[in-house]
Amino acid sequence: MLFTDALEIIIVGTTIEGRQFRPSDWAERLCGMMSVFGEDRHLSYSPYLKPVVTAEARCVVVDRELEQIDPPAYSFLLGFARDNELVLRPGRRKPRPEDAAPSDGAAETTPSP
Repeated sequence: MLFTDALEIIIVGTTIEGRQFRPSDWAERLCGMMSVFGEDRHLSYSPYLKPVVTAEARCVVVDRELEQIDPPAYSFLLGFARDNELVLRPGRRKPRPEDAAPSDGAAETTPSP
């Protein structure tokens, strides 16, 4: 499997030959396929798929958990990148601090005024 030590895979909006992928809103369109309307009636991207803009290009960050949660969607995304000859690179390798559980297992408390 690609990038087995990475928690995310980045689909870069640049082809293997170095051309910018078109249309310019491809990342938002791709992520929009897995968007949902919340109870607040606002459209939200899936927590497993996010469009981002880096110094190099527009990208889509794919959380590798999607492979376990929705294998067909994960395969589709990697197939999309392959079919369009887009660059893939590893994303983060460590959980974000907000995703990590408290180290001592204690519940957070709010100090009294």
